[in-house]
Amino acid sequence: MRPNRHFFDLMATARAVAAIALGIMAWNQHAAAAPPVDRIRLPPGFRIEVLTDNVPGARGMTLSPQGTLYVGSRGEGKVYALARPLGANPKPRVVATGLTMPVGVAFRDGSLYVSSTSRIVRLDDIEARLQSSTDALPRAVTVNDTFPTETHHGWKFIAFGPDGYLYVPVGAPCNVCARDENRYANIMKMKPDGSDLQVVAKGVRNTVGFAWHPATHELWFTDNGRDWLGDDQPDDELNRLTQPGQHFGFPFCHAGDIADPEFGKQRPCSAFTAPVAKLGAHVAALGMRFYTGNQFPAEYRQNNIFIAEHGSWNRSERSGYRIVRVVVDDNGRIVRQEVFAEGWLRNGSPWGRPVDVQVAPDGSLLVSDDMADAIYRIRYAP
Repeated sequence: MRPNRHFFDLMATARAVAAIALGIMAWNQHAAAAPPVDRIRLPPGFRIEVLTDNVPGARGMTLSPQGTLYVGSRGEGKVYALARPLGANPKPRVVATGLTMPVGVAFRDGSLYVSSTSRIVRLDDIEARLQSSTDALPRAVTVNDTFPTETHHGWKFIAFGPDGYLYVPVGAPCNVCARDENRYANIMKMKPDGSDLQVVAKGVRNTVGFAWHPATHELWFTDNGRDWLGDDQPDDELNRLTQPGQHFGFPFCHAGDIADPEFGKQRPCSAFTAPVAKLGAHVAALGMRFYTGNQFPAEYRQNNIFIAEHGSWNRSERSGYRIVRVVVDDNGRIVRQEVFAEGWLRNGSPWGRPVDVQVAPDGSLLVSDDMADAIYRIRYAP
């Protein structure tokens, strides 16, 4: 007896269901695969490993004196803690949730400070809570809620400076626009209790990473250049604040020597502080740190800056997606500028995006990646 048409229909349906099931299994296997760090190229003797790939949207990082690594996120609205010591595959614990783009985290006097667009919040006694058996989240105490509410460049990297103040940047709420420079496109600082808020740098379009020179205590910071002036301009910047109140050009001048087509006629580039280094157009230079450890070779232990380049989003040929090394002399001038780690971009397509860098207690370099949900560790092991 010949099978009828319904039999063939059932067989076709079964094959389709099986194909879908196999596709789902393959996708799950791909999603569960560890980041392919074997593709990362480093200088001879350096190695990279995945510390964890279970931190969704990993962004800014900070370490407590006890060695706990805290990690912010952006769209996820969460803050994570990776318990000490930072061994292989530590289990992240969510310590805050429901925040608006909590990219920045900073630790001081037993409390974790977190940015949340228009406000800074504080999680008190956080280390003790991590040691407790309860999973209850600590209460977020608002420290200051006077920052702008715009989400365009509204996420904030934060850090405590040598003067004990918490430094908080406020990005431009646009690609290019002229707004109140005492409220937008600047870097501010305040006391830990939220008082004495003041502007320390102006004309900063959007910095998502800064650090202080270990010897001079001067503030250095990255700044993202404007969009839609072509593939190759303007460069992202590495800047140095030598005195409070310096103006770094936005929106009138970009990268130190490119007058803005709309606002450039109002004030010349010569009126502003030029960048110390140009980092490339649209590379999205974000987190940066001076290397202060002893694990790397001697040539890396003085005046070395590591910068995470998150990577371009609107360039015809992608750029960034790497870690760069900038070496300066004792006077703050560039001695060397080179790629330190690359390989997150493969055949024009990224599988990861470095966001922040942090020197670990053992001298290794930690790197966050919000695309691969990962924290990497780079160490010297020839």
